[in-house]
Amino acid sequence: MDKLVYTALGAATNQSFQRVQLTNDLANVSTIGYKRSITSRPETVSYVGSGFPTRYQAVTSARAEEIDLRAGHHIETGVQTDIAMNNSTVLGVQGENGEVAFTRRGDIRVTDAGLLEVGSGQLVLDDGGNPITVPADTLVSIGTDGTVYGIDGLDPAGVPVPLGSLMLRDASATPLVRRTDGLYGVLDPELPNGNGDFTTGPEPVSITVGSLEGSNSDAVEVMVNLLDYYRSFETQMKIIKSTEELDKDGSRMMSVR
Repeated sequence: MDKLVYTALGAATNQSFQRVQLTNDLANVSTIGYKRSITSRPETVSYVGSGFPTRYQAVTSARAEEIDLRAGHHIETGVQTDIAMNNSTVLGVQGENGEVAFTRRGDIRVTDAGLLEVGSGQLVLDDGGNPITVPADTLVSIGTDGTVYGIDGLDPAGVPVPLGSLMLRDASATPLVRRTDGLYGVLDPELPNGNGDFTTGPEPVSITVGSLEGSNSDAVEVMVNLLDYYRSFETQMKIIKSTEELDKDGSRMMSVR
């Protein structure tokens, strides 16, 4: 009986992470550039110490927060500062503590202070890891190679001047995980170049100007997975309840009258 309860309770406990992951995906089906986490199966590990030596527990590995960079649908906007990242390309932005973090959001805009930021408020970094400064009264556009250009707003017919190059990295060979602020960081702590950056992968970086990437989370798929989760959780609870009733019946039968 104890083994059955232990197994059922362990399964129900570890499935709670799946519920959090699915509800987060459902809440972000309309978030620009949102990426789902890669679903990983629990791993079975043995416990040592007091008790039976055959105790095992299913645990969810840290890889469960690794993000899935599969592309979402593109939304054409025609705005020259909107970019959609293709393949495994990610954009470098400044994190809360000044470190380099990454995102797939491409709704870039100019702040009142003359800096570039994405729609979620993080400053956009250039290839050297510094914020990109935009002079006053400058019209900004972005080239397909990630170069940021500026044109004097008082002379729209003037020649575009490069203001910097976006920090674009290919993450096809570098696992990225979701940080607590929703940005992406490097999974392996030995990979970053000291400030959160990493060496770009073998694939060329690629962006589409004038478009935004939608979420790769599908509402119907997430709802189906949530229903499967709740059915599985209900089954685990029924097993625990049935085991409790069987244990009570067994104790009653063995009691001395």
